Amino acid sequence: MGTSTGQPTIVSIAERAGVSIASVSRVLNGVGARRDTVLKVERAAAELGYVPNAVARSLKGGRTRQLTFAMPDIGNPVYVAMVRAIQTVAKAAGYRLLLHSTDAVVDDELAVLRSLGDRTSDGLILCPIRITDAHIEALRTAAGPVVVIGSLPDGVPVDSVRADSVAGAALAVRHLHDTGRRRIAFVNGPADTVPGRNRDEGYRAALADCGLVYDPDLVVHTDFGIESGAEAADRLLAEGRPDAVFCANDQLALGAARALHARGLRIPEDVAVAGMDDSMLAQAGWPPLTSVDLGSTERGRRAAELLLNRLDPAEPVTETATPRSTTAPPRLVVRASTGRAAPDS
Repeated sequence: MGTSTGQPTIVSIAERAGVSIASVSRVLNGVGARRDTVLKVERAAAELGYVPNAVARSLKGGRTRQLTFAMPDIGNPVYVAMVRAIQTVAKAAGYRLLLHSTDAVVDDELAVLRSLGDRTSDGLILCPIRITDAHIEALRTAAGPVVVIGSLPDGVPVDSVRADSVAGAALAVRHLHDTGRRRIAFVNGPADTVPGRNRDEGYRAALADCGLVYDPDLVVHTDFGIESGAEAADRLLAEGRPDAVFCANDQLALGAARALHARGLRIPEDVAVAGMDDSMLAQAGWPPLTSVDLGSTERGRRAAELLLNRLDPAEPVTETATPRSTTAPPRLVVRASTGRAAPDS
């Protein structure tokens, strides 16, 4: 009997099993063979330590049983929650999940979209914070199914799961108004991002609903990190103290709270603080942070289900079928950081 070195091949498996190379190929690719042949091949493959190559199998059979999730920041608790939800759905369906952090770099996101043509995964869940013309073109021509977690312009032929950031921001501002606040500052992310635009729209709409005048001196645009939140709060306090700070995510809110504590200001008696996302960070701060739950877990779950429905549909769904879009409703979670204003505030 022949011997082999290195990675076992179908030739060495055929020699060990005493069957033809064609029989080994049929068994390994699940095409079909006699039961005794299947048993011989499986036994020989196990004895030789044969491990199927996922890429090679995908080229022959069209599937890798792998999905990719590309997100802006793998360290952000929002995306951690999405990963957990996506992986739960993927594992239950027999898929592995590959993770990629794009740092919100457009070229990186476009490269991930193009990589579907390499067939290293069967489908992609993409979470961009900007949608450019290049994104739209890449989505239209993607080599495999894609689901976007985020808002898309009308007519883009991919499934999507959205958060209603406009309504969510309005919930937070109205809540702050209801607790007696009238100088409600806003620390937002970059204005050229989808979440930045939507949260600004919700903030302005809620101010108008509450009879408050929009004051540009109470608005700071920055990035979405904790340090940026602290710096933004320092800028606001240098211009005159607001009685509330609404932040576009929990990381900004924790940074703002840190700056307020450093100045000896009490939360919520002197300044109330509210965030968005209701991430694990919201309960980790002191006092615990009021935050708008934008359904991170739910969005991840729905995105995974939409993608798997394209790949393994319970009912016939073609890749050219009408794109499906769903929205996770926001929910305000009230905690101690937005108690009522002190009488002398």
